[in-house]
Amino acid sequence: MTLIQLLNLFLGLSILIILHELGHFIPAKLFGTRVRKFYLFFDFLFPFSKVLNFSLFKIKIGDTEYGLGWFPFGGYVDIAGMVDETTSADDLDKDDTPKEKQFRFKPAWQRLIIMVGGVTVNLVLAMIIYAGLFGAYGDEYLPNKNVKNGIMVVDSVGYDLGLQDGDKLVSLDGKPVEKFDDFQKDLLLDQAKKLVIDRDGKLITLPVSREFLGSLIQKKKTQIVIPIIPFTIDSILAGKPAAAAGFQRGDKILSVNGTTTDKYSKVQEIIKSNPGKELGVTVERSGKIDSLKVTVGKDGFIGVTSMGFEKYYSTEKIQYGFFGSISKGVQQPFVKIGEYWKSLKLMGLPKVKVKDNMGGFYSMGKIYPKTFDWRSFWTITAFISVILALMNILPIPMLDGGYILFLFYEMIVGKPLPEKVQNVLQSIGLFLILGLMLFANGMDIIRGIFS
Repeated sequence: MTLIQLLNLFLGLSILIILHELGHFIPAKLFGTRVRKFYLFFDFLFPFSKVLNFSLFKIKIGDTEYGLGWFPFGGYVDIAGMVDETTSADDLDKDDTPKEKQFRFKPAWQRLIIMVGGVTVNLVLAMIIYAGLFGAYGDEYLPNKNVKNGIMVVDSVGYDLGLQDGDKLVSLDGKPVEKFDDFQKDLLLDQAKKLVIDRDGKLITLPVSREFLGSLIQKKKTQIVIPIIPFTIDSILAGKPAAAAGFQRGDKILSVNGTTTDKYSKVQEIIKSNPGKELGVTVERSGKIDSLKVTVGKDGFIGVTSMGFEKYYSTEKIQYGFFGSISKGVQQPFVKIGEYWKSLKLMGLPKVKVKDNMGGFYSMGKIYPKTFDWRSFWTITAFISVILALMNILPIPMLDGGYILFLFYEMIVGKPLPEKVQNVLQSIGLFLILGLMLFANGMDIIRGIFS
């Protein structure tokens, strides 16, 4: 993980933690509940609330202490009369806060609103971010129909499926492949059973096995195919061999030393493998064929850059107006939840090792790009916000969902779950959460050492 990725992660999580805790803090205050502390990060060695108690910064306003903790793995609000990261059930009876200001003595509906506040803020925040992104950037994609030269297989997994260079994607389980960008995601998340391709004008059906999908996940390949890109010159570096040979912007390389090729990668391979040698190159220029000779530099380059597929192939862009972007933004978190749920089901595929696909903060940081970009930052932060909401709503004690489950029990039965039972369940929940955190972050460390 680079420094830029680390800073992105730190900024993104800080925003999400503060706003999540505000989701609890604001309704607690509105209902007259005392909030003793509001902290970004923990001012103790989580989960041991009595160990290494100190903060990097703190200030008290009213009866609430606001601060920045030293242990950067979360944050919390310390609400009087509530069992949480800092308060055990035994501590409740020692609390000198008046009963009318304690969480446990508030009506069940008020406690429910306080508890769902964090998850609600995470979802609403994601909606706002997505709406802003759709409004500012729209939705740009490469239509599969525009990939007229077919695909190039860039990983052996693609060959295992039966794909060949030049194939054209047609459909997955009878559904047309419309967005080239989404092909691999749809292949995995929908656990497709068959892929139809066009090979030299003939439709061929390739069976997609669960074993293949498992291999694809286990190898963690982000792309197994890309559009075939002819080597079309985008720019020429001054003083380099290509400039001396008379190459021009827009030249499309058809062959090198008699080897005909329509692939960027093949041209690049031939040039790199002939340092210091003179090559004959055939190009198409303004509809006409021309022949050039160029001496490859000792570094294996001739001094040109090629157009990427985003320049060579026409993309389409959907622009959203004010209300359209809001509508799309509101829908997007639920789309992401659906995709995340489908991705979890992939862990049951053959050959998939769950431990190899789990990660902690290091893995999360690597999702961010290595160079800072506001669009990428907000897109990833919105997604993490959705996942935090989903994780927090799980009915596991010590998470918001666990408290909500207890409250539903109380509202249905008419009395709270016995405190002893709650204490046992909270301890089990804490053990599960801590164990999962240690395992996920431990796998990051192991992969970092042995990769």
